[in-house]
Amino acid sequence: MEKQLIEKKLHQLPEHLKKEVLDFIDSLIAKSHKRSHNNIAEKKEFNFEWEGGLSDLKAKYTSIELQHRSMDWR
Repeated sequence: MEKQLIEKKLHQLPEHLKKEVLDFIDSLIAKSHKRSHNNIAEKKEFNFEWEGGLSDLKAKYTSIELQHRSMDWR
């Protein structure tokens, strides 16, 4: 898009909406940087921080029942 077109449309907005446009532009920039960083970054090693997270349910459900329940929890 042309810079002049963006500037022209921005000038037509009331002040409170100009702030929203700037916030939106900032979020798009952050999103763009995050995507490019994720594409460049090396794959992280998988960790097991979640291990044992459902241990309190062990007496209440079998592993198969937990699998079925997990579908309901999503």
